[in-house]
Amino acid sequence: MNFFDWLGLTANGEAVAVGDAAPDVVSRDEEGREVRLADFYRDGITLIYFYPKADTPGCTAQACSLRDGFAELQARGVRVVGVSADKPAAQLRFKEKYKLPFILLADYDGVVANAFGVRLILGMTHRQSFLIKDGRIVWRDLHASTREQAQDILKALGNLG
Repeated sequence: MNFFDWLGLTANGEAVAVGDAAPDVVSRDEEGREVRLADFYRDGITLIYFYPKADTPGCTAQACSLRDGFAELQARGVRVVGVSADKPAAQLRFKEKYKLPFILLADYDGVVANAFGVRLILGMTHRQSFLIKDGRIVWRDLHASTREQAQDILKALGNLG
């Protein structure tokens, strides 16, 4: 283990690119249930968005943006999946506190972040978003917004045609 790994400042390499196959790994949801990412990719478009830590100001703004835009995202066929390195209990509290209508993955082992090439900084995932259609990455935002996340996604959907 090098010094940066020990500090939790690991850069996992390059994020998956547009056109790449979407990673298929197994994780746990906010209730501790095992879920396979490929199951989300079967129908429509899937948004996988990474955020550093549940119930912190920026992450709450991002999640609430997606919550407030959820009906419009659903109408466009988008399934929303949030991912952070929090444990299931923290994800469940976050989901219930803000009435989030989408699944939150508890990526405390970093499997999902590593599969997407999302950096970990001090054990927290870097804020990034990916749209997946037909099992492929069709859009990515490597510096995802907090308050405008839903609008950014809707704009990206418009550009996809």
